Amino acid sequence: MKQKFNIITSTCVPLPLENVDTDQIIPARFLKATTREESFFGDNLFRDWRYNADGTVNKDFVLNNPTYSGCILVAGKNFGSGSSREHAAWAIAGYGFRVVISSFFADIHKNNELNNFVLPVVVSEDFLAELFDSIKNNPKTEVEVNLPEQTVTNKATGRQETFDINGYKKHCLVNGLDDIDFLIQNKDKIEQWEQQNA
Repeated sequence: MKQKFNIITSTCVPLPLENVDTDQIIPARFLKATTREESFFGDNLFRDWRYNADGTVNKDFVLNNPTYSGCILVAGKNFGSGSSREHAAWAIAGYGFRVVISSFFADIHKNNELNNFVLPVVVSEDFLAELFDSIKNNPKTEVEVNLPEQTVTNKATGRQETFDINGYKKHCLVNGLDDIDFLIQNKDKIEQWEQQNA
């Protein structure tokens, strides 16, 4: 969903697992869907962890724990590894997450998140460990993600880090634009360039 980014302050859902791959984010059997319904993919985010084999809810999985909520997912190192399926980013966005924080993202998945208006924030391993501790000690811990300033702040400790983002993608997120919107917005400039270079 296209949403402008500015400053997001939210409680977090902790997922302190490393090497979470795209098949765990959205199992392959859901890739057959012929439409991109956000609710469909969101409902099946981490499907095999959220539900037992018999279809009952796995009460031990964090998304089924009412203690944790918010639009920020805090994930372990190497998030989004495995296949390049964009459906994984669709599922994260469809569930309602607007930010994913980790110490490392698989490159293709990171770009897929950006293309689907989910902001991947890379922090140091030390900062990530502190975040997990803060959330564990108090599930109401809030994190502030400031895209214009490119900072992430643990409100429980006051600790802050900066994060990198491609300038073009930052512009698109701040303005709520996808790639097509950006081209349409610059249609006159493109046409002018074509005329000058014909």
